[in-house]
Amino acid sequence: MEKPTKEKQFLGHPRGLLTLSMTEFWERFSYYGMRAILIYYMYYSVAKGGLGFSQATALSIMSIYGSLVYLSSTIGGFISDRLLGARKTVFWGGVLIMLGHVLLSMPAGATALFGSIILIVLGTGLLKPNVSEMVGNLYSEKDIRRDSGFSIFVMGINFGSLLAPLIVSWFQAKYNFHVGFSLAAFGMAVGLIFYVVDGRKYINSVDNQAPDPISSDELRPLLGKIGIGVLLVAILLAIMGVTGSLNVTNVISLITIFAIAVPIVYFWMMLRSKKVTKVEHSRVWAYVPLFLASVIFWAIEESGSSVLAVFAANQTQLHFAGLHILPGWFQMLNPLFILLYGPIFARLWVKMGEKQPSSPKKFSYGLVLAGLSYLVMMLPLMVSGISARVSPLWLVLSWAIVEIAEMLISPVGLSVTTKLAPKAFASQMMSMWFLSDAAGQAINAQLVRFYTPGTEMVYFGIIGALTVVFGLLMLFIVPRIEKLMQGVN
Repeated sequence: MEKPTKEKQFLGHPRGLLTLSMTEFWERFSYYGMRAILIYYMYYSVAKGGLGFSQATALSIMSIYGSLVYLSSTIGGFISDRLLGARKTVFWGGVLIMLGHVLLSMPAGATALFGSIILIVLGTGLLKPNVSEMVGNLYSEKDIRRDSGFSIFVMGINFGSLLAPLIVSWFQAKYNFHVGFSLAAFGMAVGLIFYVVDGRKYINSVDNQAPDPISSDELRPLLGKIGIGVLLVAILLAIMGVTGSLNVTNVISLITIFAIAVPIVYFWMMLRSKKVTKVEHSRVWAYVPLFLASVIFWAIEESGSSVLAVFAANQTQLHFAGLHILPGWFQMLNPLFILLYGPIFARLWVKMGEKQPSSPKKFSYGLVLAGLSYLVMMLPLMVSGISARVSPLWLVLSWAIVEIAEMLISPVGLSVTTKLAPKAFASQMMSMWFLSDAAGQAINAQLVRFYTPGTEMVYFGIIGALTVVFGLLMLFIVPRIEKLMQGVN
């Protein structure tokens, strides 16, 4: 593997790690800053500077937005590998993200909102998976600094996610929503400038070219398939328009069906492929319940920017201990607890060694905790009633619990995905992990319609209880899953 042109160091690592960490820091700053106030922008009244959507519609859009972001990551990997190379793909992804935030900062109503969603979804799909790939390319396969380098990279991601809600929410409250969105655009612009200027010297030259460039013979049929796909979508939308069924709700439902269908097709392809050995076939079947568990987990975890965000604004005491709390500040809890828990769990697994629970058991425990994070939200509603504002500490507790679940599922899921992947489908299997998040949020886009004033306690109770039951059921079948894993832990 080629080395970067400069051998400067950053905390004992290749200097390019700082370049990529800062790029992802600012990308996450822009995304989480926007996400902290977007739900309020959609359902607040026009008099308050919002769009005046119904709460149910705003919640569904927020969920399907997150689903599309993860669906688009599969496109970014292909463009990098076959067309542009990682460096250019990340750059153009950043440009699209910045333009999306710029569009959202303009007072152009719903048109700007949906246009920005398209740009940011495509841009994030191009940027996010390829930045991680570029970090890996800074190291040789046997470089013992690799894991440590990724740890530093993840810290940068979470610091960006932590600061963004604090700053962007304050500017939105002080001025208006569009100033807040402008700050998100500024953040991505800073990240792009740093990436371009610093990247000329410190990014690995191997990232300048596509590793498997597409040939002209392959390009023509590919363009044909893309054209057919676009045509079919256009025809479907035209039919919906003619029949009077072309609306936000139905479009979200179509995306939900697509997000669920894609991983089903992937599983079908792998299980039927002759390239998959008997042992690999068994391991794919073992991955199915883990995938389902992750879908359920992400449906709850990702609701922090939708359901819990609405709860924070409408049913939480925002004056607490002499401090006026902005609703968007609660979005800081996710990265905060990840930063707190990450080192603890990393040390715990090393200390436990071979005595640590298997991956399926960790998933089971994680699901039970995810369900409990919803069930605890019933308690203040049962005591104070659904019309009273409750202590913000209940939201802190809920996030504290669900982030323990994330420590048991997210990093473990990434690891076990690579272990269970058939050799012929290694990249596709990693896409499956991101598709579980996409499917979870797509399902959420339908479930959140039932979160309405007066149904909050029932909503938290039913979804929380069902998640706990699924976690316990999975714990019951763990021996069967472990057997199917064929020696993988």
